[in-house]
Amino acid sequence: MQQPYDTSTTPTAFSVADGFTLCTALDALGGVHGLDTLDLACGHGGIVRLLASGGARRTVGVDSCPERIRRARAEHPEGSSAVEYVVADAVGMPQLGPFDLATAVYLFNHAPDRTALHAMFRSIRANLRAGGRLLAIVPNAGAFPQVDWSPYGVRILDRVADGDAPLLKAQFLTEPPQHFEYREWTHSDFAEAAVEAGFSTVGWQPGRPPPADAVRDEAYWTAYRAWPVSSLMTCTA
Repeated sequence: MQQPYDTSTTPTAFSVADGFTLCTALDALGGVHGLDTLDLACGHGGIVRLLASGGARRTVGVDSCPERIRRARAEHPEGSSAVEYVVADAVGMPQLGPFDLATAVYLFNHAPDRTALHAMFRSIRANLRAGGRLLAIVPNAGAFPQVDWSPYGVRILDRVADGDAPLLKAQFLTEPPQHFEYREWTHSDFAEAAVEAGFSTVGWQPGRPPPADAVRDEAYWTAYRAWPVSSLMTCTA
């Protein structure tokens, strides 16, 4: 799952909740002013721009797709507000740091196997200073087929037993719908990989939707809180 934050279409409800969750977590840390920051699976650079606008001293966006990096560079040229973009896979990411903060939104669920999952966490840990933080938005496991996430912008179509973690087949409910797949790793899988990589603490927070408004009222978000699409994983190096 990798819902883009920065497309021209109206953001889906779950991505709005993810954005609010991440911004709330950054505020709780005291913001990013003066920090060296790293954004993994940066896509078109939405979170990179968020970090840079918050006063980060240096912000590096990393994505494995050259086309997404090309678009990110076009929208926020390198050298602007100390922003850089790098085409790299998080599994074998080079040494780019050290950084004080790393963010990763729907990165780890794309690890094809346990070896790759652990390698992602190791490469991030290697790029963080001692005491640095990782904030990661990760999808919650176990909802399908009991829970219908379609009111929030994503529909799970099938779960296929395959390899180290089930493969989920899904759609973003955009117009037209976009098909995608991701691995259903559990929170314990992520925590195990983080500890093995050398992170000293691992914590979890449920996704936090924004305040109700005229478009999405309190009843809408109350239903979402009962089984949110994602959680925030926080790790300390």
